Amino acid sequence: MRYTLLFHYTEESEESIGAERMADGMRAFASYAATLEQAGILVYGQVLQPSSASTTLTCADGEPRIQDGPFADTKEQLGGFVVIDVPDLDAALAWARQSPPATWGGTVEIRPGAVHIEAGMWVPS
Repeated sequence: MRYTLLFHYTEESEESIGAERMADGMRAFASYAATLEQAGILVYGQVLQPSSASTTLTCADGEPRIQDGPFADTKEQLGGFVVIDVPDLDAALAWARQSPPATWGGTVEIRPGAVHIEAGMWVPS
């Protein structure tokens, strides 16, 4: 079963936390990803750019609207994710507990895959 681990954190700039702490965080994520890869469960992962680099598309009353920056005015943002392939939720939770956000007091959302495309059709995982 595939699970996506979504890493949420409070966005801070490199200037406010320092280049050394920022580099430590990036090394911690790289080490975590390497551990997942060595275990043979990493499907894909990526650290994301700050929310200030995002563009959001919403549709209201049939009209699409585009907004630069984060959708909601919040300081907690999605900072990255990994997709892992493990037998069950217990295994996904065990791996999530080892992630940098979980060890630093951040938030990790564990979301199971729901559907995939097979022969042009959406089907349950």
